Amino acid sequence: MLRIFRRSAIVLGLIVLSGCSGASDTPLSVQAPPEAKPQYAQRTAPAPKSSAAPQPDKANTYYVAVDGADSNQGTIDSPWKTLQHAADLAEPGTRVYIRGGVYHQKLQISKGGSKDAGPVIFAGYPNETAVLDGEGLPVDGLEGMVEIHQASYVTIQQLEIRNYKTASLGDIPAGIYIHGSGKDLSVLNNRIHSIANTATPEGDGLTGRDAHGIAVYGTEAKEALQGLIIDGNEVYDLVLGSSEALVVNGNVDTFEITNNIVHDSDNIGIDLIGFEGTAGDERVDQARNGTVQGNVVYGISSNLNPSYGKPVPNDSHAAGGIYIDGGRSILVEQNRLYDNDIGLELASEHKGRLTRDITVKNNLIYHNRLTGIAMGGYDEERGGTSDSIIESNTLYKNDLLGDGNGQLYLQANLSGNVITRNIIVAGDSGVMISNEYTSNSNNTLGSNLYYTESGADQAFWVWKKKEYPGFAFYQRDTGNDSSSQFADPQFRDAARDDFRLKPGFPVVTGKPAGANP
Repeated sequence: MLRIFRRSAIVLGLIVLSGCSGASDTPLSVQAPPEAKPQYAQRTAPAPKSSAAPQPDKANTYYVAVDGADSNQGTIDSPWKTLQHAADLAEPGTRVYIRGGVYHQKLQISKGGSKDAGPVIFAGYPNETAVLDGEGLPVDGLEGMVEIHQASYVTIQQLEIRNYKTASLGDIPAGIYIHGSGKDLSVLNNRIHSIANTATPEGDGLTGRDAHGIAVYGTEAKEALQGLIIDGNEVYDLVLGSSEALVVNGNVDTFEITNNIVHDSDNIGIDLIGFEGTAGDERVDQARNGTVQGNVVYGISSNLNPSYGKPVPNDSHAAGGIYIDGGRSILVEQNRLYDNDIGLELASEHKGRLTRDITVKNNLIYHNRLTGIAMGGYDEERGGTSDSIIESNTLYKNDLLGDGNGQLYLQANLSGNVITRNIIVAGDSGVMISNEYTSNSNNTLGSNLYYTESGADQAFWVWKKKEYPGFAFYQRDTGNDSSSQFADPQFRDAARDDFRLKPGFPVVTGKPAGANP
């Protein structure tokens, strides 16, 4: 089995298998975002929908244009030239429209809006493309093309942010970087791409070569970042080194990461992190109380990332589409994860620390290379995963590498987790679950539907380091999945990524059996 480390049609057809009518032709699920096309090879998404029509000029509405001047009045007919000039003059309730064009400028926001007056909004002008281009701009430490520090009530929307790059170890470019504390911050309908750190890694390769598309760091121990919304963005074509395309790290409490498309990057897609010392106080150093919903993540792989070893390809296959590393109390639902190294990972990289209280349900996870869902520490000296629920997901023909990690890869230090009512279909390896560790207790599996085309006797499970060929043998000797079935789920057309269920699909009833010791 491979070690996992981080620095390691539109209708999904996901279904709760208990109490459903076998005659129904209607999938009991929610559709993926309209932008999520079923074609496996798709690599781009449509431009975000335009925002509402601009309001007439008034005291708190201003404009920036490439041919403007900061000595102007900031009106639509007399626009300013620089984003920073607008940010410096903005008051609560200010809306700044950025006209179409290319701006070789950074934007730093350190004062925002208010609950009563409303947010400060920086928005691309409707039906025009405002591009913030970082080509040739310096990167100093962790720095964003757009940066929000210690501010509340700020919205960034409808911008294209691109070409912010460095070849320097220790400098970290980000498309959008939010840090400190604050509340009610929104990142909406932006397109962020071509952000890169191309430095040559030294030593083991994992230190100092980093970049982000969107980075949120709650760095204040006494006050959390709260009320964060990241919705409708496309984030892609990133050279990340040991970092992540979209990350929420540290003292961040209450967030929504919804309807984003994250793709074609050389490390983790969406990452929710705890216990890295970001907030300075481990009691609050966790991304927590959040929702990750309706996202599409694909083309995420560390195989061509020299931070994971040279030469490339390096066969690391360690990057997850969605990774919860030390996060707590998070709902992950209705996401579509495919063509990644790992579809979804729930783990902790820090000894004695747990990712916990995660609910993963109604996700479609298919054609990922290493495994569909990985849980637990990647060795006994790491943390683990506890008190989490994996329910009503469809896992289809992951483990494309054929290394035996299966559809579910259960690692070290797992306790109190429930895996139930999932559709789990293995590919050529036939491996459903791989669990090569014995440091796991009080986990419950039941009411799942298993299938592989080669038949029940050719299906394969590994439980606490022991191999179980055949479904009946696995059920009898482990006590797991006594209420589960082995049957063809009868997808409409899985070859075309249509995972709706045909009439007469099998139904698994009953509740999961008692916890396995």
